[in-house]
Amino acid sequence: MLNESRIKLMTKMASYEANEGKKNMAIGTYFKGDYIGKEVMKSIIYATIAYVLVFALYVCYDFEFFMQDIYKLDLLEFGKSIIVQYLKLVVGYGMITYIVYALRYQSARRSLRCYYNNLRRLNSMYRKEEQEKNK
Repeated sequence: MLNESRIKLMTKMASYEANEGKKNMAIGTYFKGDYIGKEVMKSIIYATIAYVLVFALYVCYDFEFFMQDIYKLDLLEFGKSIIVQYLKLVVGYGMITYIVYALRYQSARRSLRCYYNNLRRLNSMYRKEEQEKNK
């Protein structure tokens, strides 16, 4: 016999599994610190690559000026300014990444908690139906 509330719940759960559930279940396999740490490390690597590319483009764009003034530049001061700019970029980007992925993790855990509650409710519906059949 078909139970309409059980069918609605199963449809809702199947829709969740097919759409955002895949992503949330992948996130849910990690501990919070591990997930956020992994994402922050990836973003730092990407920020480093982006910084190196932008710096290389800057040097290539202004190469003639850069080569003329290379002897006039205080290379130690120039290197320090590059490192300070890099550190500002990485720290800022890392903090933003930390906040974004912490919120995503919390949202995924909240969503998975609701999904698992629906699984328990579905299981209890099956148990009640089995008990009624056995009576």
